[in-house]
Amino acid sequence: METAVNLWPLIGVVVIIAGFILRFNPMLVVAVTAIATGFAAQFPMEKILAELGTGFIKTRNLPLIILLPLTVVGLLERHGLRQHAQNWISKIKSATAGRLLIVYLFVREITAALGLTSLGGHPQMVRPLIAPMAEGAAESRYGKLSDKIRFKLRAYSAATDNVGLFFGEDIFVAFGAIVLMSTFLHEAGIDVEPLHIALWGIPTAISAFIIHGWRLRRLDASLDKELSQERAAKTAQDKAAGSAS
Repeated sequence: METAVNLWPLIGVVVIIAGFILRFNPMLVVAVTAIATGFAAQFPMEKILAELGTGFIKTRNLPLIILLPLTVVGLLERHGLRQHAQNWISKIKSATAGRLLIVYLFVREITAALGLTSLGGHPQMVRPLIAPMAEGAAESRYGKLSDKIRFKLRAYSAATDNVGLFFGEDIFVAFGAIVLMSTFLHEAGIDVEPLHIALWGIPTAISAFIIHGWRLRRLDASLDKELSQERAAKTAQDKAAGSAS
């Protein structure tokens, strides 16, 4: 006989979404979410406080782990990392922003599937390397870029990292979400091995690569169109200014 699954602990998801929408302090939102989830799971107050304390002790070194890479990246940027990345990619004549990001999408998805999720990321990879290289590839083809185009390339760079990580890590059998799904289904009376869940993540990851890769190919075409229009408008303005003078 199947036992009913208590879904009330999922109220923590509602609490954390509401807290972030209302722009409350993140630490306060997380603490309230933990307490609400504990009460919904019918935990006694002393157990909830004990779990909060245990979590704090285990993660007290987390700020150091986060700040050290950011410090290193900051020092590299100060010594010209972004400029060197732009100059290097501009020397590759066949490189375009879309092609570069497709390569990064492939590498990010493969490494995430192997559990190497820390090899990429916005602060340590996208901002200092990938986005400047995408801008450098575009500048080598079209010349000086407008702020609108730069922000567009940075957004595509960040989105590429997100897609590669999100769908790649779902293939890694030891990924926390896969273990969570396997445990949840097991408690609901459905026995599914984590390996099977990971294998069924492969078609989704391939589909995500194809779809986002197609969007990145379209990025090159849209850059051609937008920058051609910008050059035409600038030429018309220069002609008008010359005739007026």
